[in-house]
Formats: sequence, structure tokens, C-alpha cells
Amino acid sequence: MHPETQQHHQHLVPITIDGRHYEVEQGRHLTAAQLLRLAGLDPAGYDLGLLVGQGEVRKFADDEVVDVRADEKFVSVRQTAPVA
Repeated sequence: MHPETQQHHQHLVPITIDGRHYEVEQGRHLTAAQLLRLAGLDPAGYDLGLLVGQGEVRKFADDEVVDVRADEKFVSVRQTAPVA
């Protein structure tokens, strides 16, 4: 195959956000806010969390770059708001 005919796409990997399946490019390129938007969520109201152990969630800042790996499970974490 000639180099000019090779596709210049990164490897797509499956992840889940709140149990829904998505495919994204592997590696450090998406921010937590971009992943939340992919799942249809507003980063102003949610944080992105990565399930890292039994019941443990690692939260990301909205502008933090996420190193995406295959089969990772992300969850949205509702930001706390003052109650009227």
C-alpha cells in the first residue's frame, strides 16, 4: 500500500458513558467536556468520571484532556447545586 493511500485515522476504541456505547479515537485528545457533549450532556451541569475500581470514580475537570483507552467505563456526575 502506498503511503498516500493509507488512511490517516486513529484507532477507534469502544467506551461507555452512563452505560451507552460510543466509539472514539484512542489517545489523549478529547477533553472531559467533549466526552460529556458526545453523550448529550451539558458540561456546565455535569462532571465526567471514570470508574477505576469497586465504587471508585476518578473525576475530570471540564478542560482536562482524557487519555481514552478501550472499554473504559465513564459516568456523568451531576454537579451539586444549591437547593432553593
